[in-house]
Amino acid sequence: METFTYATSKLKVSDEIQYAPNIAYLSRVNHSLSQSWGLIAERLFADEKEVANSPLQYGDNTLRGGDIKYKDVNKDGIINDDDMVPIGYPQQPEIIYGFGISSGFKRFDLSFFFQGSARSSFFISPDATQPFFMNGGFQNNLLQAIADNHWSEDKQDMYAFWPRLSTNRIYSNNRPSTWWMRNGNFLRLKSVDLGYNIPEIKSLRLRSTRVYFSATNLFVFSKFKMWDVEMGGNGLGYPVQSVYSIGAQFNF
Repeated sequence: METFTYATSKLKVSDEIQYAPNIAYLSRVNHSLSQSWGLIAERLFADEKEVANSPLQYGDNTLRGGDIKYKDVNKDGIINDDDMVPIGYPQQPEIIYGFGISSGFKRFDLSFFFQGSARSSFFISPDATQPFFMNGGFQNNLLQAIADNHWSEDKQDMYAFWPRLSTNRIYSNNRPSTWWMRNGNFLRLKSVDLGYNIPEIKSLRLRSTRVYFSATNLFVFSKFKMWDVEMGGNGLGYPVQSVYSIGAQFNF
């Protein structure tokens, strides 16, 4: 069994302003309806001196070393939403596919099914995953990926996964950007069913018996390794569950 679906979209007409040539990239026309837009992140600031000598980002003059440095796309000396460009693939997968097989050999039967998607991108949500921040009365947990790879005074890695840690929101860091964008493609072993068929047992008046093992969501192949890619941008959300079952079916 095989399935394959390709679906795309393109905005042809939009009631938007006439953009000047230097910011024509802001037009949504000829882009997918679910196209991702964001800033181009260059790296993290090295120190406060570099912050002072760089374009002001969203009016925030409190940025420091370890915060995200964005590209001034239109070269107007400030960073704001006018510097957002189309990045990555659309947020809705353009390709959904699946394939599987059902077969038998003597008393054994086996079926499995793979499911996948391609040509999609998503943003890690820094708002949802920021450690040490009180969110709705609860403090966010510290993900291992952040603990292992973040900017600090002791380790000033300008390409660390997480910017400088803070108990406050640093809104400039939380903007949609290439810093947080990830590839949403995946291929998952969605289901497996393995059975063994026992012939008639007259002493128990059983016409047939099937002993089986079944499982769903066994594993996934994806370039994104921090958490299950189908969780999208929130690594603190409820994960995709794997279910394993062993049982028997009796036919009297």
